[in-house]
Amino acid sequence: MNELPALRRRLPALALALAAVAAMPGCSVRKMAIDQLGAALAEGSSTWASDDDLELVRDATPFALKTMESLIAASPDNGDLLLAAASGFTQYTFVYVHSEADYVEASDLATATAMRARAKRLYRRAVGYGLRGLETSHPGVGTALRRDPAAALAKVGSRNEVPLLYWTGAAWGALISLSKDDGEVSADLPLVEAMLRRALELDASFGDGAIWDFFISLEGGKPAAAGGSPERARTAFDRAVAISGGRRAAPYVSLAESVCLGAQDRTEFLRLLDAALAVDPDAWPEQRLANLVAQKRARWLKTRADELFIE
Repeated sequence: MNELPALRRRLPALALALAAVAAMPGCSVRKMAIDQLGAALAEGSSTWASDDDLELVRDATPFALKTMESLIAASPDNGDLLLAAASGFTQYTFVYVHSEADYVEASDLATATAMRARAKRLYRRAVGYGLRGLETSHPGVGTALRRDPAAALAKVGSRNEVPLLYWTGAAWGALISLSKDDGEVSADLPLVEAMLRRALELDASFGDGAIWDFFISLEGGKPAAAGGSPERARTAFDRAVAISGGRRAAPYVSLAESVCLGAQDRTEFLRLLDAALAVDPDAWPEQRLANLVAQKRARWLKTRADELFIE
């Protein structure tokens, strides 16, 4: 996950702006102001991508997300706001709900189970906003996607639409990963794969290689009988590392957690996690927060090595 909504440093100004919008006379004037504010919010995420305080971002993000939802209610077809909501809910859920459930499971299974149930609800919300965002330019694409994914996605032809494809697919894929006991949800995996492959076709370098991270996990996590391939996972890893110049920790963690665990290769598992931890978050401010998130998971995985590998 490459960025988080950037709002906390502007909360007082935002509160005043919202109050001013609410007081405006006339629906058209109010909607115009909301659309302008929505564009500003949607473009503001880079500020916190460089933040170095995961807890600060955690505390601020719910306010940001609910603000976006309030604005969407007033301007339901605002593509900027729908993208911001899809990406914001996906990232918040992955970092602060889904991953945290993994971290607490050993000591508190009941809490972990409840957190995963919440994560599924939040991921569904993110997918809904993402599909609505795509619908603003391609009416009926959600229904068409289920009938004929290739034909539906062929109509999504702009590089500017890659963020919506990516965040919708990322949320949907994460939802599926938490729903392995739900055949109806799991059956959507080919749709997610098609969506992210279309994103690759349009902009393979999006997010400094973030789309390739999905395919590391997809190819490395599926058994060969289900179409998975460690070799294709490694190819995706090579692409992700090449695009980022090795300055993103996430690809190393993804390969370790998928391919190395499946192969029970403890030596490479630890080598990859050490490589993730060797990434300097301050060397690339735009990826600082994402690298801190990936490194937190790398440290946690290292503490579990004795449980994960059978000697």
